[in-house]
Amino acid sequence: MSTSDESAAQPAPTGQPKAGDRRRARALAMQGLYQRHFTKGAITDIESEFIVDNDMTKVDGAYFRDLLRGVHREQEVLDRLIEPFLDRPIHEVDAIELAIVRLGTYELKYRLDVPYRVVINEGIEMAKKFGGTEGHKFVNSVLDKLGHRLRLAETRPR
Repeated sequence: MSTSDESAAQPAPTGQPKAGDRRRARALAMQGLYQRHFTKGAITDIESEFIVDNDMTKVDGAYFRDLLRGVHREQEVLDRLIEPFLDRPIHEVDAIELAIVRLGTYELKYRLDVPYRVVINEGIEMAKKFGGTEGHKFVNSVLDKLGHRLRLAETRPR
């Protein structure tokens, strides 16, 4: 391997994953959660299927696994956090929007390395791309309210 090949294989200077790789990880995790909603299949089977069926070279694979497994594992906790901010019973929330809100809630609660505003913006963008016509407004509303509760230090006026 030449020196130029070695430098191309090195992570970004900050050691942080690329935003696009994380964005793709979120989208795949959301799709996996959506699939799980309907199939009730084992989360490990869904994870394996997504890894085999998708080009993971530009995906933060560790983040994908953490989101998919974490949201699945913590679903009851996440749902209890979400429910006070819903305008309808949780079982009536569109499956795509529910997957996005659960994923965002997981990030707000457990992934403090991801800024509050990034969580909300990523949720809104996924809802615009995958959800219903007004789904992004729902996602924004729920995640913003949760953000103020779960990330007080970031959301408090200065």
